[in-house]
Order: sequence, then C-alpha cells, then structure tokens
Amino acid sequence: MARDWVEWHRSYTDPNSELSQRLAVVTAAVEAVLSGAPHGPISVLSLCAGEARDLSLAAAGHPRAADVRGCAVELNAGLASIAADSLRASGTAITVRCADAGRPIHWGDVVPVDLLLLAGIFGNLTDAHVRRTIEAVPAIVRPGGTVIWTRHRREPDLTPSIRDWFDDAGCTPVGFTSGGANSFAVGVERVGATTVPPALPEQLFRFVDA
Repeated sequence: MARDWVEWHRSYTDPNSELSQRLAVVTAAVEAVLSGAPHGPISVLSLCAGEARDLSLAAAGHPRAADVRGCAVELNAGLASIAADSLRASGTAITVRCADAGRPIHWGDVVPVDLLLLAGIFGNLTDAHVRRTIEAVPAIVRPGGTVIWTRHRREPDLTPSIRDWFDDAGCTPVGFTSGGANSFAVGVERVGATTVPPALPEQLFRFVDA
C-alpha cells in the first residue's frame, strides 16, 4: 500500500520527532548555502519537495531570499499547494511543479542549479536508484554547487556507500550530521568540475511504494 504522505508530514509538528530534528539540520545547511552564495541569482532545485519546509524556513527573513529562484517538484497536489504558499510567503521566486520528480522532463529546463535538495528521497528508493541519482548529479548541479541529501541509518546502513558514490561522482564532502545509528543522516556535498556531464535518463528514480 502506498504511503499517505500528507499524514507522514504531520510528524513535523512534533518538535521531538526525528523528522523535526532532521529538518533543523537541513534548514541550517540551506541557510549556509544562501549566506555563502556570491552576488546574483541563486538557483535551486528541490526534488520530492513535500511542503518545502526546508527551503521556506531557510529563506524566510534571509537577506538573500529575493535572489532564490528555481523550482520545487512534488507529486502530491495537497503538499505542492502548501509548498507554493510557503515559498511565496518566504520571499523567494521558486515555483512549484506538481509532477513526478523522478522524471527529468519535469525539471530539466532549470538545470544546472547552484543547490540541489534530495531530502526525504534516498530512504524510499532501491540502492540502484540511489546510485543512479547520485551519478546524475554533475548533470544537475553546476561545478561548485551544493547537494544536500538525507537518508536514514537503519540496517543495512547505506550512508557509507552513498558517501562513496558522491566521491565517485566527483563531489567533495562538506558536512555529515547524524542522530546516530538507526537515526537520520544529512549530508552536504560540493560538486566538482566534470568534462562531460552524463545524460539524464528518462526515469531517474522511482519510489519503491509508488
């Protein structure tokens, strides 16, 4: 049975939940990217964005909020509507597309970007699709840009492999924060230069319960 993603998001209302703790780490990482970005537009792509709390919280009141643009992609219409309202209120120019984020046709026109958010995705994919998504990063993020990703650490803990796959894709680790074994992990990677970015497949990933 497919997960009820609207119900799943209710855990964010509990400040003691792992989702809330993870959100705080991701939000701080996004804020750091915004604060360190050079003058000019800051392009962002958030895949499976949900309510886009990470982006909207990081941008709200931030002096660079008006420079933030790009798109957030979310398949659930209810969550996409909430994301659009929140991002608009935060002062960004990010648009929300209600579409399958696993298909690059829905967001390929905005890449390469300065910041790619892969929060809440890797725990819902097969290992092969996690790796394929990471291998595609050089085609999605411009050199010097940032990727923020999350993954649970329940056994078997895939985060060591994920970090190796980012290394193989030419990325440099910037940060790794975890609540410990069986908890959440948040990684931050800087994308290196690549001569020939890989071609994006028609279907980059697919949720295992979708």
